[in-house]
Amino acid sequence: MTNETKTTELAAEHTPRMQLFKQAPEFYKAVLGMEMAAVKGLDEALVELVKIRASQINHCAFCLDMHTKDALAQGETVERIVQLSAWEESRHFYTEKELAAIELTEAVTVLTDGFVPDEVYAKAAAHFEEAELAQLIAVIVTINTWNRIAVTTRSVPGHYTVGMYK
Repeated sequence: MTNETKTTELAAEHTPRMQLFKQAPEFYKAVLGMEMAAVKGLDEALVELVKIRASQINHCAFCLDMHTKDALAQGETVERIVQLSAWEESRHFYTEKELAAIELTEAVTVLTDGFVPDEVYAKAAAHFEEAELAQLIAVIVTINTWNRIAVTTRSVPGHYTVGMYK
């Protein structure tokens, strides 16, 4: 097969099941309020890493589209975003504080594995002041909420532009 005969047509987009913000506007506003409260006082780059990692675990393509674009717009490197899914083997791309946040993100996101291990929590507590750790937990909980909304409603990735929801 030559390059001229290869097909380059992309698969069709899936159809979203619903627009939750239209069907449950008060709930949607409440989650937006959680989002705004959760990120206060945290480094934006760290927040985006956490959101990307949780979205990878939850297979949320819509949130991955949004948060990778936001991270890149803030100056994050493609390399760090790509390596995030294999962070345990790519530790040298991240600070110890970022690693503690990523590990806590995984523990909170994958509660079906049991509970958040004491050593994971202690590692995060060693790198974050208590108020900052509380905010980090809030960010992790909030992105997991968004992931579950987007995956359940089949939100379509690829159409987000940086800042469109601000």
